[in-house]
Amino acid sequence: MGISGFEPCFLTGIGAIRQAHGPRLAALAGRRLTGLALVRFAEDGDWYADCPVVLDFDGVQVEVCHWKFDELSIGWDTIDTAATLTGWEESEFTPEWSHSDERMEPFVGEELREVALLEWRPSDRDLAVGTVAVEFAFASGGCLRIVNGLDENSIEVGTAHPDYVRHGLVR
Repeated sequence: MGISGFEPCFLTGIGAIRQAHGPRLAALAGRRLTGLALVRFAEDGDWYADCPVVLDFDGVQVEVCHWKFDELSIGWDTIDTAATLTGWEESEFTPEWSHSDERMEPFVGEELREVALLEWRPSDRDLAVGTVAVEFAFASGGCLRIVNGLDENSIEVGTAHPDYVRHGLVR
């Protein structure tokens, strides 16, 4: 993808993701969201949802990227969002880092209360069953989730869909 420092390690399933990243995600509680970044196209401003969503919590950067129907990579402090994206061959558009997003901006400056992993478990079987989302709950009561949009990232705010099973994380 031409993202400097991005070397994803995709995991599948709540157990593997919780084991690899649970304590470190939980340790973000008490920090403030101080920045964000995602890739947009310079020509039209559209978000390229295949690239990671980067959140900065008082100097600790978490990089969330969903891929395929059930894989999730969480990285830590590896992506340089000030670096130019190079080696782009996906389309004729020019990708660039954007440090604003209307869905996430209301949370900038807020203290993170808790991080949870959400597992999609609908009553009827569907293609997305078992996918894992990362939920960031803020002291103000608001929630931000990076979810699997079926082979790309999706951003949700507010109350999670009731078909998610919530797995709280502790340090």
